[in-house]
Amino acid sequence: MNSRPSHCPGSIAFIGSGRLATGLAQAFAAGGAAVTGVASRSHASAQKLAARIPDCKALDPQQAVDAAELVFITVADDAIATVAASLRWRAGMAVVHCSGATEIAVLAPAALAGARIGGFHPMQTFTDPDAALASLPGCTVSIETQEPQGGDAAPLQTRLEALAAAIGCRSIRLPAGCRARYHASGGYASQFVNALMREATTIWSSFGIGEDEAIRALLPLLKGTVAAIESAGIARGMPGPVSRGDAGTIRRHVADLGQFSPEILALYRELALRTIPIAVERGSLDAEKADELRRILASLD
Repeated sequence: MNSRPSHCPGSIAFIGSGRLATGLAQAFAAGGAAVTGVASRSHASAQKLAARIPDCKALDPQQAVDAAELVFITVADDAIATVAASLRWRAGMAVVHCSGATEIAVLAPAALAGARIGGFHPMQTFTDPDAALASLPGCTVSIETQEPQGGDAAPLQTRLEALAAAIGCRSIRLPAGCRARYHASGGYASQFVNALMREATTIWSSFGIGEDEAIRALLPLLKGTVAAIESAGIARGMPGPVSRGDAGTIRRHVADLGQFSPEILALYRELALRTIPIAVERGSLDAEKADELRRILASLD
């Protein structure tokens, strides 16, 4: 990807040089965009990121704003408003933050100066920037924009969609006012999985198997479930005794977990109850069997 994509903004600068900026800036540059400046509270951090990108310089924040047509604010969510209020923006430029949960109204100082504003949030984890860079292709980017009155024929929405496409991502248009709800949904496919794996490895520890070995045993199961969802969807891709209507196994689970840990049993019950409607949708559980499973999980059977 050497040529600049259609409608791609000219020069791009980043304010903030952490993990998200490191992944995105390199992806944009590899996709043909001109990432020309990086600013950060730590000049050394900005220099480190700039050194990864051809023809990119470490600048102070105002220099980055003055030199770029599009600025990505990639600081911590709670700092976005402070950064937006501390800089001089200009009409015709664009200013975008990458927070999933923060409304783009936080960029009001830029909008008042006549700049286009928006949000560009990849539904991806950036714990490891290099791993995120490799896994960005195929992920979804949510885009929300606000144009000044009398905007030109190439709105920011179009330009950001072109950037997403250039790095191999799909894009969705996110309606105003739902960013926090959208962002919270991501937890179910990311950090909540960590919590579930911790529950599972805690159970394994009760019969003498440590976390590392438990993870090695459980990860193929997790990967298989994800592959089934990708291939067949949520309902048809759901495995397990609830999907089979296996009441005897559910009874044994409830009895044993109740003796081991009432807290773990409480979460098991809640999750199992949530899977019953999915199994009904799948067509593998009829109403009578679904009611039986609910009674077992409620300890009424």
